[in-house]
Amino acid sequence: MRVMCLEDLSAGQSAETVRTVTAQDIDRFAEVSGDFNPVHVDEAYASTTPFKSRIAHGMLAAGFISAVLGSKLPGPGAIYVSQTLNFKRAIRIGDEVLVRVEVTAIDEKKAIVTLKTVCSVGRKAMVDGEAVVSVQRRAELEAERA
Repeated sequence: MRVMCLEDLSAGQSAETVRTVTAQDIDRFAEVSGDFNPVHVDEAYASTTPFKSRIAHGMLAAGFISAVLGSKLPGPGAIYVSQTLNFKRAIRIGDEVLVRVEVTAIDEKKAIVTLKTVCSVGRKAMVDGEAVVSVQRRAELEAERA
C-alpha cells in the first residue's frame, strides 16, 4: 500500500471499492460488535419488519468506509478524527456496495483532510456523510523512516 502524505493530496481526489454483503459478513459483524439486533441476525424476525428480510448493520457500512480511508485514500497512516453518517436506506444480503470517498477540503496548517463518503447500491446512496482524517506531512514520514 502506498503511503500518501498531505502534500500528495488535492481536492477532488477520490478512491472507491466494491463489497458484496454476505450473511456471513453480518453474522461476523454481530459477533465482533456484540450487536445481535434480530433485524440483522434472525431471518424469521426480520421478515416481520418493514424491511421484510435481514439487513446489514449500519456500522458495517461505516467499516467499509474506514477500509477505503485506511487502505486507499488517504491510505496507511491516516487517522480518523470524525465521521458523520446519514443512514438513508437499508443494505441487504447480496447487495453490491460501491464505497467512494472524495477529498473535499485540506487544512494544510493542521494536516487535516475532509472527505465526502458514500456507500451506494446501484445509483442509490445508502449511507453518506463526511470523514475528517489526520495525515502525515512528508517531512514527518521521512523523519520516522530515518
